[in-house]
Order: sequence, then structure tokens, then C-alpha cells
Amino acid sequence: MSPRAQTAAQLISGAIAMGYAVIGLFFLRFWRETRDRLFAAFAVAFWVLGLQRVLLSLAAGAEEESRAAFYLLRLGAFALILIAILDKNRARKA
Repeated sequence: MSPRAQTAAQLISGAIAMGYAVIGLFFLRFWRETRDRLFAAFAVAFWVLGLQRVLLSLAAGAEEESRAAFYLLRLGAFALILIAILDKNRARKA
């Protein structure tokens, strides 16, 4: 990858990470108003997604095999979202 393309990729990755952080703050605000665990879980999940994006950007020069472990963070964030949704739906039925 050329240096110009690498710089553009890091810029876009940083913008995505910032978006995840802002979305996390958005859900944190709703959690503070409602104290609903769903919003807290969404906030944490989006911050984990942002962290994963930053770590991938920092490890841009590393080998593909070592960067693959960062995708476990993404899997954990999506699992947290799924668990939070299931927990919310289970609570309604009770």
C-alpha cells in the first residue's frame, strides 16, 4: 500500500473510531436518563468497537495474523449487543 493510501486509510479509520465514541456518548446520555441496561450495554459496545478500530489502525504495519486477534474485540462487542437485546426482551415477558 502506498504511503498516501495508508494515510487515507488511517484518516478514515480515525473518523470511524470517533463516530463510535460519539455514538457511545449518545447511548450513555440515554442510560443516565433512564438507567436502562440496554443503553449502557450499547454504549460500552460502541466504545469497544472504537477501541478495536484504533488498535487496527495502530497495527497497520503488522502482519495480518497478528491483527486478526483484534477482530475478537469486534465479536465481543456484537455479542454484548445481542445479549443486551435478549435481556431487554426477556425482561418484558416477565
